Amino acid sequence: MKRIPTVALTTAVVGLTAVLSLAPSAAADPLFPGGPDIPGFHLPGGPKPLPQLGRANFSTPSFNPSNGETVGVAQPIIVSFDAPVDDRATALRALRVTTVPAVAGRFYWTANDEVRWRPTKGLWPAKTKVTVEAGKAKSSFSIGDAWVATSDDNTHTITVTLNGKVIRTMPTSMGSNAHPTPNGTYTVGERFRDMYMDSSTYGVPVDSPGGYRTYVEYATRISNGGIFVHAAPWSVAQQGRSNTSHGCLNVSVADGKWFFENAPRGAPVIVVNTVGGQIGPADGLTDFSGR
Repeated sequence: MKRIPTVALTTAVVGLTAVLSLAPSAAADPLFPGGPDIPGFHLPGGPKPLPQLGRANFSTPSFNPSNGETVGVAQPIIVSFDAPVDDRATALRALRVTTVPAVAGRFYWTANDEVRWRPTKGLWPAKTKVTVEAGKAKSSFSIGDAWVATSDDNTHTITVTLNGKVIRTMPTSMGSNAHPTPNGTYTVGERFRDMYMDSSTYGVPVDSPGGYRTYVEYATRISNGGIFVHAAPWSVAQQGRSNTSHGCLNVSVADGKWFFENAPRGAPVIVVNTVGGQIGPADGLTDFSGR
């Protein structure tokens, strides 16, 4: 067996040391602070490469949020497949969410063709950068500022904070005792400049007792079950005092317009202190309510 001369080995180590010591001037964009871009070289304790994903048992899915989008701090990640996934365990091995800063979270299935991910504890930290991988598909998006609306039935007001600072307080009239607004964390979804609200969409005929078909403006959806924040000029006298709606958060035209224009998609609307019990997480816009 040929023996490597000690002098040669020493020279190689010294040579590498010399390269490292010259890194600040010789390498303009090092891989690590004070170190050079040396292929295959990793400092002990430095970033480790992510493990390879498992083989996907699905075709290219769609992502929500979409690539490059910025959303609010109550937006779940939604991965939608074009066909039902029979082997969920295999599919999960081909999925990954990475965040900066690190955020603990988990996947959960809402249907055989849809899986979601959300932080384990509470809302997203503001300004988080997120990358979602599903097989060979990838999407990156950002969490924006912590824009949070809280509707408190004790005060009949909606208080909006931005990164912890109150930016607007609005009188509101929520669901009456016959149609109370459930407590919980809702997520801002689609919005309509104007629309007709129709009780028949949830099984109550328009011409029956309790039925209605009402034109509204500045309607911002916060649940797939039909709860909106919207302008309701007919209930201004009750806003800030009592509850008269069928579950929606009624506000003035000025406040409805402001909410419509300023609430980010994916922002939380937290309803507290009503007699309506607790909304579950299965609505599609209430993932942060107890899942």
